[in-house]
Amino acid sequence: MMNSEERLPFMRFRGIAGIISALLVIASIVSLSVNKLNFGLDFTGGTLLEVGFQEPADLNRVRSSLESEGFGDAVVQNYGTQEDILIRLEPRTDVKAEELGSNILETLRAEFDKTVEMRRIEFVGPNVGDEFIEQGGLAMLTALICILLYIAMRFEWRLAVGAVAALAHDVTLTLGLFSFLQLEFDLTVLAALLAVIGYSINDTVVVCDRIRETFRKYAKLTPLQTVNRALTDTLSRTLVTSITTILVLLTLFFLGGPLIHGFATALLFGVVIGTYSSIYIASTVALAFGVSREDLMPPEVEKEGADQDPLQ
Repeated sequence: MMNSEERLPFMRFRGIAGIISALLVIASIVSLSVNKLNFGLDFTGGTLLEVGFQEPADLNRVRSSLESEGFGDAVVQNYGTQEDILIRLEPRTDVKAEELGSNILETLRAEFDKTVEMRRIEFVGPNVGDEFIEQGGLAMLTALICILLYIAMRFEWRLAVGAVAALAHDVTLTLGLFSFLQLEFDLTVLAALLAVIGYSINDTVVVCDRIRETFRKYAKLTPLQTVNRALTDTLSRTLVTSITTILVLLTLFFLGGPLIHGFATALLFGVVIGTYSSIYIASTVALAFGVSREDLMPPEVEKEGADQDPLQ
């Protein structure tokens, strides 16, 4: 029978959760090392063309026709519907984007029919792409450092380490998902990653605040019981917030169109993982570092004259 003071025994499963998280983090790192990220045009540079057909496009035939005209490096894929395709080309310094688009369009019209139309064309230089990668990495690193300092000043360094461990866990798994599935990683996905960091730290701050309050309120509870009680007290708030957010993101995922598909995917996965990590990663790491009631009690302020003998 469960102890009424302990509430739901979340920490009973911290060992299993830790093993699962460790395996997922390792798998993500391996995938990032082997498969790497499928960077979009924002990061790699090059030319992106959206082409529309009157009937479902034969991607193999499109690739063959482009290869015969010297565009063997072209990446061809459907975009939203079977009639629309995206063509991505590596940077070419000797040809302007407009001229390249015209050549591609002429090739496809000669192979298929004159109804093939150019929907849009975008060009990003390789130097700009490298700059985006550098700035994006610095943005995430800066966010993690600032959050570490904030949690350490507001609560206690053990909770701060747990919070940053949870954030690093969330970011690594989200990147691992995009690497494993080879989903396109562009600036919208980077924005989603930063949003995941914000969402996750919001959950973690709520949990840390309740852990501190519970430590101060219940002096007889062990650290394990205190964390279990704090997590139980925040469970309803966590579930309501997460489910509401997930419903909105599901709408974006299914109805938002292909342009924000990666954004919605990263946020959906990040919200689920962030909810899990605020419970099992942040709290488990804080307990592993030995967080206790004494660490979170406010410093006692000695009143003037308290050490004097009242009879004098």
